[in-house]
Amino acid sequence: MTELGPNSWPPAPITTDRLVLRASEARDREGFIELFSSPEVGTYIGGARPRADLEGGMPEIPGRRPGLFVIERDGAMIGVITLDPRAAERRGHVRPEAGEAELGYMLLPGAWGHGYAVEACTAALTWFAETLPGEPVVLTTQTANLRAMRLAATLGFTEVDRFEEYGAEQWFGAWPPPGR
Repeated sequence: MTELGPNSWPPAPITTDRLVLRASEARDREGFIELFSSPEVGTYIGGARPRADLEGGMPEIPGRRPGLFVIERDGAMIGVITLDPRAAERRGHVRPEAGEAELGYMLLPGAWGHGYAVEACTAALTWFAETLPGEPVVLTTQTANLRAMRLAATLGFTEVDRFEEYGAEQWFGAWPPPGR
């Protein structure tokens, strides 16, 4: 993946009908703690982290790095989206040299079921395609995570592979589909 650098990051906030995608700010710290300590959010990503550990170790401005967007609704953080290079040593790639951008997202449970994930991920993918034209994006999720599987299909990801990782079957897809 061509790296997101000073010319492309952070972008101006991206606005949708209901959301703003933006770089992290100090006011998001409590939202990050809530997100990473939530048992519901942690179900398919290795579990919740202890709140006390997060409070003690969370930087003043968490998530301040290229590829991470805070999802904001009505002035409050409701989740995050990441577009990070997929590590070469992990299974699942669409290019021989690896390093594709991998889409990740997490929303607070109160934001589930309102279409925010589709809206935010669509906006992030559109921005990415305009910023790095021709670069593929991949997504991996546990096949047991039915919500994530539906979202991948809605966003237009096409299945490339399935494999075992982290003790569970993983679904691996690409956007746009390889060869398109």
